[in-house]
Amino acid sequence: MRRVWAICSKELQMYFYSPVAYVAFAFYIVLSSFFFYVNFVVGQPPIVDARYVVGNTTFIYLFIIPLLTMRLVADEFRQGTDELLLTSPAGISEIVLGKYLSAFIVQIGLVAVSLIYPLIMSAFGELDKPILWLSYLSMFLLGCAMMAIGLFASSLTNNQMVAGIAGFVILLLLWLLDWLGDAFGGKLKDWIGQFSLTSHMANLQKGVLHGGDIVFYITLAAMFIVLSIQVLERKRWR
Repeated sequence: MRRVWAICSKELQMYFYSPVAYVAFAFYIVLSSFFFYVNFVVGQPPIVDARYVVGNTTFIYLFIIPLLTMRLVADEFRQGTDELLLTSPAGISEIVLGKYLSAFIVQIGLVAVSLIYPLIMSAFGELDKPILWLSYLSMFLLGCAMMAIGLFASSLTNNQMVAGIAGFVILLLLWLLDWLGDAFGGKLKDWIGQFSLTSHMANLQKGVLHGGDIVFYITLAAMFIVLSIQVLERKRWR
């Protein structure tokens, strides 16, 4: 665990040294504020509901999470530090978990920043607390799964831009699975919908805590972390 935390600390420092992270956060704050203004101030909905914020904010994840994760492993290959890292006493699993833990902490930051919007909304009416907190839980779980996918994309190449594009494409495909299912209809629609990134948010955003939805995001994150470990294991023995 000490090595995992050491790698995580290094990665968090790299986030703060990187202008990309600041650009991604600024992009996130500007866009989420814009959507909040349009939906809540201009739209003036009949009820004060946190879901007006969560839906749009998670959509922004599609663009900023590839930005935040593209350098995690790809930059090691680009700088040639991958050999030093892969031959260090730390195991591949510890390296990947350390990098993912840093992305996990950044994800907490993203969720924390967006809490300003329900705080503002609470001044204009009472928020439904179960819907508020479960909606934010859905945002957090979705972000954790997307960070793992971004990490996996970063492990595939030594080019940060390619990693970012690959991460975006994978996330977009998983995001659009619901719409793809609609094209088929019937049982195939239900089967495809099970793998959609967004379909498992619906229950939580209705205030319904369903274990299957939580397990889906945790399993998805774990699967892509394991895939990242396997990719690096293959590179280690080449």
